[in-house]
Amino acid sequence: MTAAAPLEFFTAAITPPPLRSRLHLLPISAPIPHLRPPNLSSSSPPTDLRSAARRGFGSSTAPEVPPPPPRRSAAAAAMLHENPVLSDALAAAVTGGIALSSLRLFEETAKRGLFDQKLNRKLVHVSIGIIFMLCWPLFSSGHRSALLAATVPGLNIIRVLLVGSGIWKDEAIVKSMSRFGDHRELLKGPLYYASTITFACAYYWKTSPIAIAAICNLCAGDGFADIIGRRFGHHKLPYNSNKSFAGSIAMASAGFLASLGFMSYFSSFGYIQGSWEMVSGFLMVSLASALVESHPLSSELDDNLTVPLTSMLVGSLVF
Repeated sequence: MTAAAPLEFFTAAITPPPLRSRLHLLPISAPIPHLRPPNLSSSSPPTDLRSAARRGFGSSTAPEVPPPPPRRSAAAAAMLHENPVLSDALAAAVTGGIALSSLRLFEETAKRGLFDQKLNRKLVHVSIGIIFMLCWPLFSSGHRSALLAATVPGLNIIRVLLVGSGIWKDEAIVKSMSRFGDHRELLKGPLYYASTITFACAYYWKTSPIAIAAICNLCAGDGFADIIGRRFGHHKLPYNSNKSFAGSIAMASAGFLASLGFMSYFSSFGYIQGSWEMVSGFLMVSLASALVESHPLSSELDDNLTVPLTSMLVGSLVF
């Protein structure tokens, strides 16, 4: 062995074998762990991948979303049945039952003497028309529903005529609606009251602010004018000693505030569109109605006649 032989032997011992020499030592059937392909059959692709596959990976179009079901309007939701005719018939029955129950309640309070007779009469005056208007959203829109709703106060006209003329005896009705207990009084104020509400309902209906102004000034305005005037009406008007500043202010305020309340109430159902112009119109109608109610001629005729006529006349000019 030459002197260079040990050096060549040592160099060959520490030099790594070529790559081919190392790879051929591995069995072909032995898989390399970190190069093993994923088992696609063991799990389903993620949801977002499936959605992308259906849309196409290169598509920018968003997936189609089905439209939501149509929402019913507030007016339609208040109706009692999908059939308008049947719904109006049910609404008339419900409204009539509520109105009759309210009248029976005040007839019972008058019979038991829970309130002073004049106060009891004014409580009927304030509440019945307001309660009736609160039931209007139960009816559908249109002339047919207006006429059907008007039958509720229209039936009360018939009852007032029968009792006022003496054909039908009912002391409870007389006590709850008259000033002095005379059944013939029903042929004046109570008859005008029921006739006004019936006409406002049948002719103007819930889409007109004139109906709101007429009924609110008749019921809330004229009713509170008497209640407040009797209690706090120490300072009389210079042109009418039977009326007071407190009563007139109460009438204008109550009629105006009630009108605003029903403007908001009917606007929520889409019957009217509230606005500042409508607010100013209600104010002018209430002021005019209070002025006419305080006039001596109004007492000679009847407040239940002059107040709604004034409301309708002024309302037709400002609305």
